[in-house]
Amino acid sequence: MGKFRGLIVVDRERCKGCNLCVVACPLHILALAGKRVNKKGYHYAEQTDKGLCNGCASCAIVCPDGCITVYKKKEE
Repeated sequence: MGKFRGLIVVDRERCKGCNLCVVACPLHILALAGKRVNKKGYHYAEQTDKGLCNGCASCAIVCPDGCITVYKKKEE
């Protein structure tokens, strides 16, 4: 069986930094941007480690504004 890898894409301009996705991630690979903010002044969520996402989409499910898209790819 192959292993799944995921990629998280956050719409930074729509993200309001509610932190729900950070809490929901079972692998703890999401965080709010430290000093960077979007045009509305919010610290947005970002993926901290690109190689560890398993594509579970827990972050996208809990996002109240639909700012997160998760792509999955099966590796052989």
